[in-house]
Amino acid sequence: MSGHNRWSKIKRQKAAMGATKGKLYSKVVKEITVAARLGGGEPSGNARLRVALAAAREANIPKDTIERAIKKGTGELEGENYEEVTYEGYGPGGVAILVECLTDNRNRTAADMRSTFSAYGGNLGAEGAVAWMFQKKGVISVKPGPSEDQVMEQAIDAGAEDVIMLGDEGSEVRTAAADLHTVAGRLQESGLPLGQQRWVFLPQNTVALDVDTAKKLLKLLDALEENDDVQNVHGNYEIEDAMLDSLLQ
Repeated sequence: MSGHNRWSKIKRQKAAMGATKGKLYSKVVKEITVAARLGGGEPSGNARLRVALAAAREANIPKDTIERAIKKGTGELEGENYEEVTYEGYGPGGVAILVECLTDNRNRTAADMRSTFSAYGGNLGAEGAVAWMFQKKGVISVKPGPSEDQVMEQAIDAGAEDVIMLGDEGSEVRTAAADLHTVAGRLQESGLPLGQQRWVFLPQNTVALDVDTAKKLLKLLDALEENDDVQNVHGNYEIEDAMLDSLLQ
């Protein structure tokens, strides 16, 4: 498994436990609110809201919390007005980084992003600086259990683009961005044990890092993800599994 995929898995595990659980709740609830504001509170007609609700279920967010977030988005309850902003920059080793944010104060968030990149050996770029290096895709997690052949067969039948095996952590089914829900529905009907469903920005090419650069990059990624306005961080880095294990000890 690539270090990039393993780091993504570790991020999800970290977010589901300990002090970071509150941050995960906040990010998911914020996304539900924005999805409902932009596309309405009915999941059947709002693809973005369906993805957010699936993430809420995976995070075991209480039903009443979810309902309040939807009502804030539709205007039935008073709530903050979040704005979507994507920041682009470079990390140590020239790694391209996309940072997706939801903020109620664009000036504050821009200042935070600039100072964070600078503090950890990177620099914030202009709009369009690195976005061209990524493609938006749908990703569906399949929990451990099914064999590679089983996942591959069902994924092909469902119209997926690719399958990435993650060893004892299961697998990922990748789709065109517009096909995420269609493929997920077909996989669910096939009986595969599905986990998180989401849209991600996948790099078209990756940068292999040495241990010193990887250490600096992971500190930057951690610092970015700790920011309350940050929803997702994407990068075109590649870290060897053994190296990542040693850095996380």
